[in-house]
Amino acid sequence: MAPVRNDIVHFVFYNLNKNRRQAYAVNKDAGMLYAAESWGTGRAVARIPRVGGSGTHRSGQGAFGNMCRGGRMFNPNATWRRWHRKVNLTQRRHAVASAVAASAVPSLVLARGHRINQVPEVPLVLDSINFSQTSDVVELFHRFGLREELEKVKDTRKVRPGQGKYRNRRYKTRKGPLVVFGDADNLVQQSARNIPGVELCHVDRLNLLQLAPGGHLGRLIVWTSSAFKRLNHVFGLLNQPAAGKKGYVLQRPLLVNANLARIVNSNEVQSVVRPKQRNAQLHDRQKRNPLTNRAKMNFLNPYDKERRAAARQAQADNKANRATRLQNKRKARKAFRKNGRKFISEYNKQLQGANRRSEQEYKEYIKSTKFGKDAMKEVEDVEEEN
Repeated sequence: MAPVRNDIVHFVFYNLNKNRRQAYAVNKDAGMLYAAESWGTGRAVARIPRVGGSGTHRSGQGAFGNMCRGGRMFNPNATWRRWHRKVNLTQRRHAVASAVAASAVPSLVLARGHRINQVPEVPLVLDSINFSQTSDVVELFHRFGLREELEKVKDTRKVRPGQGKYRNRRYKTRKGPLVVFGDADNLVQQSARNIPGVELCHVDRLNLLQLAPGGHLGRLIVWTSSAFKRLNHVFGLLNQPAAGKKGYVLQRPLLVNANLARIVNSNEVQSVVRPKQRNAQLHDRQKRNPLTNRAKMNFLNPYDKERRAAARQAQADNKANRATRLQNKRKARKAFRKNGRKFISEYNKQLQGANRRSEQEYKEYIKSTKFGKDAMKEVEDVEEEN
């Protein structure tokens, strides 16, 4: 009957889970066992304290600071840290009641990872588990559909990562069923404690760390009939205080019917609510980029649709007329090369004619000068002597 309050369970578990921690700290003198002194300013080095002396690597090295090799850590851990947390008694009781209520919801139990497909009902209540032999308890669990759950726990046994494997907690396993028993089934403490994944708890000492491991609701619980009947004595009723917890009254659910959709859509509610307001939308709720949003681009630029259609058509035409275009391209290149060779040939001819004309004009110019006439006469004399 208690409401499933995940917020309270998470808060209480988060704080109670700290109460089993042991204090740890570093040595209060670690990193400070040096006779070091700062060199002060003016020597172009940091003002961190430095080890004195000479003749060794250590002399002149920084000390004490957390940035120095061999120095202390920043804000060293101390044993007087506030390791434990106090949680209000009523909050703890609400959390336990909520965890017990959540264990009766099959969907939450399945969501937590328990294998309950073969379990006849949830919560599972057995007349008695008061056996002295572990084999009898295992056989009883198998008979009531818990074989798959126990096998799952065995298959998940893995070596713990990290340093914990060297500190007497080498293996990790998943959580199995929690057996809640009463005074009439005390023998189960001895017979079921060695079954992997199975935990035990007395109904008068229900523990949230066992009912909601990790702060997650939905632990698979196997109740004995005596323990299940004692729940009313432990927690009481909505209109009756608990006898086992002085002054405690169960939390009253905020909603008797948790199906909000059914409540909102009921005729009683819909007949009195106001009609839905329909406001004109002045602009887009979210800015759209026209470069990536085609509808927005068509709205801003109606011609863009035609442009894209023309581009697609041109691409299709190019693909279809590729052979013709290549042939025309080759013809044009051949004609261009032919015209180029003709132009180069004519250019060379004109250049050679210009050279001959320039040579003739130069010779005539030389002959017209006095120096040239004398030179020509000497050449003619030499030719006559020969």
